[in-house]
Amino acid sequence: MKKPKLILTDIDGVWTDGGMYYDQTGNEWKKFHTYDSAGVLFAHQNEIPVGIITGEDTEIVARRAAKLKIDYLFQGVKNKLEVAENICKELNISLDEVAYIGDDLGDVELLKNVGISATPNSAPEYIKKYSQMVMTKNGGEGVFREFVEKILGIC
Repeated sequence: MKKPKLILTDIDGVWTDGGMYYDQTGNEWKKFHTYDSAGVLFAHQNEIPVGIITGEDTEIVARRAAKLKIDYLFQGVKNKLEVAENICKELNISLDEVAYIGDDLGDVELLKNVGISATPNSAPEYIKKYSQMVMTKNGGEGVFREFVEKILGIC
């Protein structure tokens, strides 16, 4: 497998289990698996930028992205393919040089158009058919790390 020049990821259902937790005061909670931070580390050690493209828009994701020094963060996105194309233009690369992992309807066009695509094992079956690889882990269980290890030949 050819090493990508950019790794992009969805958040909910990939870095999280897809659950959205709310308390009685209106706070929203998400649980991230620490294993995924190693995926970012591995990508950066290989000089590959990492980007998050998500339909949600939360301070929680912004804080996680800042902590991990994510190179690109786009929240509240309706058209993920368009955002990815714009990042590619900025980096002077093609979508064929991009790896992406996503798990749901908003990810389909990007899964179909990148060079390397994957879904977590927990993604719906009709979404999995649009990706080249189905990971063994579910969303929220370190699947982003598994994806990066696989595409970089670490595991």
